[in-house]
Amino acid sequence: GEEISVRCDSIWHPIIPVPSDVTYTVLKVDMATGETDGTVSFIGSRSASTVYMSADNLYVTYVYPPDVFTFMSGFLGSNDDLVPGWAIRKIKRVAGYDISDEAKLVELRAIMEQWTESMDEDEMLRVANELENRADAWFKAHSRELQSTGIVRVDVESLGVESSGTVPGLLLNQFSLDEYQDHLRVATTVGESRNLFWQFGFGGMGESANDVYVLNMDMVAVGSALDMGLDERIYSVRFLQDRGYVVTFRQIDPFYVLDLSDPTAPLIKGELKIPGYSSYLHPMPDGSVLGIGKEDNRVKVSLFDVSDPTSPKEVSKYTLSEYWSDILSTHHAFLLVADHEIFFLPGSQGGYVFSYEGNELEMVKAVSEMSARRALYINDYLYVVGDDELVVLDMDDWERVNDLDLRP
Repeated sequence: GEEISVRCDSIWHPIIPVPSDVTYTVLKVDMATGETDGTVSFIGSRSASTVYMSADNLYVTYVYPPDVFTFMSGFLGSNDDLVPGWAIRKIKRVAGYDISDEAKLVELRAIMEQWTESMDEDEMLRVANELENRADAWFKAHSRELQSTGIVRVDVESLGVESSGTVPGLLLNQFSLDEYQDHLRVATTVGESRNLFWQFGFGGMGESANDVYVLNMDMVAVGSALDMGLDERIYSVRFLQDRGYVVTFRQIDPFYVLDLSDPTAPLIKGELKIPGYSSYLHPMPDGSVLGIGKEDNRVKVSLFDVSDPTSPKEVSKYTLSEYWSDILSTHHAFLLVADHEIFFLPGSQGGYVFSYEGNELEMVKAVSEMSARRALYINDYLYVVGDDELVVLDMDDWERVNDLDLRP
């Protein structure tokens, strides 16, 4: 019942302005006494910030707004055989103005309008086509300069900021970050803003790409593996000790296996292309990897054999007559029970229990007529929780032993 407040000068924030709509506060609590033993607060964004914690460090990420003016002015300045000298000089003057990025873009568009109005229609058509053809190459060479993610490392003991850095591109979720042996592995997608050329009256789409960076504890990149899934974006990531697994998707599902044993030289060891995509990857007890996603708009479960990193294989697949599962949006909906070699997958039409024994996916139980959300197990009983019903299953024979109506 006590009011809690945080002083403004006690809240960490990046020097560069970033979108923020929430303040996070971390409290270190003595579990023996319940007393608070230090706090740290920092701003963030519900939609753009990722918070990841290891045993020793807390990591906070920030999305830096794309510097469209610098990107576009660099492109126009590099094509001085097409862009007149007076226009380039004006653009350089605008770059030196102490005004906002939005205001600089307004000035840039005004200069470009003045330039295009000085051309006849024949010349305008020629220049537009020339710029469009050159835009793709410029985007490919400079897309990693357009948008970046800032990463801040907070020491768990002192609750102070120890280091910070940036990586090109955007993160998917907390699985895009992983600390291992005093290094942070980060998976990002670059080139998501590839349609920005259309804002300036000409085409040029460029390619998106997906990268993995390895940073030391000073948040300085010491190694990278680049250009996975060109023209696609990351749908799921999982790092396991010195291995990394990345799924990208646009029309097919490339499943990449990375060797991260040498932080300074990450290697893309293997690639598997299959239809659909996996939006959640889960390490299995035998060393295989389970992927849950969609194919042809239906929920799909895939089991990947990664024993040979150079040649990953999809050894088993099961497609459900379901169009959605909570696992596609939150990993908390997934449950694996290693003692029984089963996992639970919720769906809108029911809940599903799968066996993975012998690297073969087999549905052993379906609980119908409920919109399943979660499951948990106590002793040898599985409790399946839906929107309005709870069903209890005996895990020895998978028979229903009880149920509870949750409707008011």
